[in-house]
Amino acid sequence: MELRHLRYFVAVAEEGHITRAAERLGIQQPPLSKQIAALERELDVRLIRRTARGVELTDGGRALLDHARAILARSNQAIETTRRTARGEQGQISVGVAPTGPFHPFVPRVTRAFREAWPLVALTLEESFTNDLVERIRGEKVDVAFLRTPVHDPQNIVINHLLDEPMVVALPSGHTMAGTNDGKQPLPLKALSGETFIVYGRRFGPGLYDATVEACRAAGFNPRLGQEAPRITSTLGFVATGLGIALVPASMQRVSMDGVVYRDFTGPVQPTAVLNLASRRGDPSAVVRQFVNLVKRSAKTFAADESV
Repeated sequence: MELRHLRYFVAVAEEGHITRAAERLGIQQPPLSKQIAALERELDVRLIRRTARGVELTDGGRALLDHARAILARSNQAIETTRRTARGEQGQISVGVAPTGPFHPFVPRVTRAFREAWPLVALTLEESFTNDLVERIRGEKVDVAFLRTPVHDPQNIVINHLLDEPMVVALPSGHTMAGTNDGKQPLPLKALSGETFIVYGRRFGPGLYDATVEACRAAGFNPRLGQEAPRITSTLGFVATGLGIALVPASMQRVSMDGVVYRDFTGPVQPTAVLNLASRRGDPSAVVRQFVNLVKRSAKTFAADESV
């Protein structure tokens, strides 16, 4: 039994007339009658009987009709699903995000844009440190990841640089250089040479740690390192208790924490934090290609908007 036989049968059943069914299908009446007869011989069941007004279904024909419609519907659904998947419009994708990633407005914005553009794609988010996300990409457990750390061993990994984000200093609110968040002049990084710096993500995602050390050395001093925090929010908690200060991405200023004040930098040394997108080299997934292309296009637009 072929799908075309079922389509012919359904057309005849719904039209109740061989000639009208043939017109609907775009074929001649005699070949259609032969196909229906062939289907009856294959099933060894009489499906239709001719009447003065056309044809009517037998009990066997009525039993077949619902099943034939369901089979054709599932066939059409399978075809359309296959086509949508091949175009990257349906499927699934696992997106990794470094712990500071969700605080950058670009990450939730572009992720939401992708979900709105391709609502049939099942998207899951996973937060982890950069080193772990890179290994999970290589192990095909994560498809793409927003990283805040340069990847020093990008074997089988494609790194797309998206944005550079200014960093600010988080100070205890009682610090002599804290003042308030409103109306204060930026600080030169050199002014922090005598401070204790809270370390964050040094072992598992050292991007911000490296950026802090490099910026301090460029300003003419080696930072005095204090306690290591497991998460960026813990870093701010340590700052609030007066254990030290921390350089954090500017987007972290959206986190309002009692006892923490943020100040911008001035002068020739302007520390920055990167935002990259990592994916597997040669990944055949059309969904992944759609996501990567959207993120790259959106990053250019975002950077242009931010510069205005």
